[in-house]
Amino acid sequence: MEESELWVGFVGAGRMAGGLVRGLLQAGKVPASNVLASAPSDKNLDAWRELGCRTTHCNLEVVYRSTLVFLATKPHILPGVLEEIRPAVGSQHIVVSLVAGVTIQTLQRLLPPGTKVLRIMPNLPCVVQAGAMVFSRGSNAGDEEAALLKSLLSSCGLCEEVPESYIDIHTGLSGSGVAYVYLFAEALAEGAVKMGMPGALASRIAAQTLLGAAKMLLETGEHPAKLRGDVCTPGGTTIYALHQLEKGALRATVMDAVEAATNRACDMAKD
Repeated sequence: MEESELWVGFVGAGRMAGGLVRGLLQAGKVPASNVLASAPSDKNLDAWRELGCRTTHCNLEVVYRSTLVFLATKPHILPGVLEEIRPAVGSQHIVVSLVAGVTIQTLQRLLPPGTKVLRIMPNLPCVVQAGAMVFSRGSNAGDEEAALLKSLLSSCGLCEEVPESYIDIHTGLSGSGVAYVYLFAEALAEGAVKMGMPGALASRIAAQTLLGAAKMLLETGEHPAKLRGDVCTPGGTTIYALHQLEKGALRATVMDAVEAATNRACDMAKD
């Protein structure tokens, strides 16, 4: 199926769904006139109309008028939504869930037998087309559906197919991980403020420092330890600073944070 021929629907029109659709539109993957989004009120839909997308308050209309359907509701709402749209879902549909904590097995159980189901886990930087996403496919989704989804979502950042068991790990690493990075950026800037730099300037420099470091990791392919070592000189400022971070157990604390968030994601899937 050609991307330009796709009719794309979003059941739920929140921030993450909005970030994905902006990526699709900016990359020219799908024309805005081929996108239909539903939400209970106009609160979120106004932004979609400004992009040229069509909107509705009817979830069934989204399914009837779309081939690729993204489920982007809150987790506690999803079972009721699936019950509502189930009669309209057919063999022509590809159903993609963004909903945290809802497994492919659950989606397949609540949708008609044979439904092509995929599950994706994006992160917040998708809203600026710099996200990190993983996806897994259900038993009825084949290579064609996986290739289509990866092609579409690559416009929003890094997109990798993984076993479903990795999705909760991705939540701990990247979904929640952006908050760890924001906390580190905040601490970097506050350290500079403590030493006398204006806060706004310190925040901009901290953000650019993180961006540049991330770009070097991606573009060089070097291990982080190698790049870290390249910054250090014997007896220099960096090794003195790293010693303080090691005394504060930064490395172990971050590893513990990833573990805690991953375990919480697993627990949510069981609830």
